[in-house]
Amino acid sequence: MNARKIIVDCDPGIDDALALMLLLRSPEVEILGITVVCGNVPTAVGAENALKILSWMDRPDIPVYTGEESPLTRSYVDARDTHGSDGLGETFYPSVTSVRPHRDAVQFLADTLAKAKETEEKITILALGPLTNIARLIERHPDCLDAIDGFYSMGGCYRSHGNCSPVAEYNYWCDPHAAKAVFDAFASLPQLSGRQIQMIGLDVTRKIVLTPNLIEYLCRLNPEIGEKVRRITRFYVDFHWKQEGIIGCVINDPLAAAYLIDHSLCTGFSAHTEVETEGICLGQSVVDAFGFWDVPENSYILTRTSPLRFMEMFFERLTGIAAEKLSPALRQLMAPDSADMEGSL
Repeated sequence: MNARKIIVDCDPGIDDALALMLLLRSPEVEILGITVVCGNVPTAVGAENALKILSWMDRPDIPVYTGEESPLTRSYVDARDTHGSDGLGETFYPSVTSVRPHRDAVQFLADTLAKAKETEEKITILALGPLTNIARLIERHPDCLDAIDGFYSMGGCYRSHGNCSPVAEYNYWCDPHAAKAVFDAFASLPQLSGRQIQMIGLDVTRKIVLTPNLIEYLCRLNPEIGEKVRRITRFYVDFHWKQEGIIGCVINDPLAAAYLIDHSLCTGFSAHTEVETEGICLGQSVVDAFGFWDVPENSYILTRTSPLRFMEMFFERLTGIAAEKLSPALRQLMAPDSADMEGSL
């Protein structure tokens, strides 16, 4: 299998950690590096968490780079109320000392893309956090963008309500100016012509709920991995109960990772999208679903997904057990309609 070469730009973060665990067990992708941005936690904390995940999964060879430490314009607001003071549910796992993060994520992105351009290779970027590193890349190194084969952003929402304001999802709300710059670039730059941002927003990620029963099943199947998942998600589960009355936790980023691997997990439509940077709608992803603006379609907006098929992949990768063997128990543990595509539109 020719693995797809990817760079993961993230802000670990509980659900980022789960997404990395999924990717690290997926032969369809080769992670060239992990770049970290301020978001769920400050950049330095996120980089330490990325190293912990790599250590758990026995992949210390993958380099981690620290990136931007503040949004482009607005003041930084973290999400440690959601992810815990350490970003991993206040588990306070010890730091990894055998390897350390590198500096300058933006330069790493630029160098990797420039080399790929020279060798006519293609790189996919999976952005799981605010888009600050990517906006800086576009601003400082536009000539290397031709090498981007695919761009996936966990962020935004179309018809779903927001998770940090009535209309905004956290990643775009945290740095709306960066999100706007990236969406604008995909609409206007010739280097990105013909490509669209795959927007994996709350319309689909809200359907992916890791319940206590599912966590218990994972612990039975793979006690080592399952217990780590149980520990880091306990804080997250408590938050979701207090905030949204959900029994379990919404795991946004793993769906973005799974969709990158298998596009049949989600469906959507192409549209032009812009991000609001001011006022009460700050961070809102404004999707022109009906073509009012008559401008290039810079994004593919996901609206439907299959929670069961996602869980089959997630459990298969983390346990090494074939999906067909997992499916009967997963169907029993999940809502009756989870076998079908769910979502808006």
